[in-house]
Amino acid sequence: MQETEWVELVADAVRPELAQWDELLKDETQLMARTQLKVRTQFKLPYGYEIRSYGERPEAEAIPFATDFIVIEDTDGSWKPRVVVEAKVDSITTHDAITYSHKAANHKSVFPYLRYGIMLGNRGHYPLPGRLYRHGTQFDFMISFKEHKPSPKEITRFSEVLVDEVRASRDLENMIYESRKRDREHHTLLHRKLTVEDISA
Repeated sequence: MQETEWVELVADAVRPELAQWDELLKDETQLMARTQLKVRTQFKLPYGYEIRSYGERPEAEAIPFATDFIVIEDTDGSWKPRVVVEAKVDSITTHDAITYSHKAANHKSVFPYLRYGIMLGNRGHYPLPGRLYRHGTQFDFMISFKEHKPSPKEITRFSEVLVDEVRASRDLENMIYESRKRDREHHTLLHRKLTVEDISA
């Protein structure tokens, strides 16, 4: 199975799961506008902006990378990228881990609230490889699916992780952009928790 086919298979399985979370996530943010999480594949997302000249209005150009899988928050036609997931099927090299981690850093430099992960497919009973821990420094999460077609348990757990990452993205956005408001939320602790588990059983 080609990687792009596999990503579409996973995206199709996740879409109905995420649709169930839309109302809850809307309630959590108390948004009056219609908010919806959308999953896209092969979506081009800017990793940089180049200023080509200055005048009354700077001439700028967005430079995009295609992402394998992305969760977008759409609010009445205005959208924000919340979670990007890169994908590899069967195996992943050290070079892949370094490249994808660098790509994540570039995307996060444009969207500092963006959450980034990697999913591996058709890995059998192999665990997440150590090279991902060592070289995937920009990944907020990693997941490995046993076969090409994820099990219902794997899809449910993956969807829960995606929703947690959407929440984390919203929290980061709030902390970064609302920090000077008088009525901002006050935080005196930030803890980036590490969770590990086996979902292949």
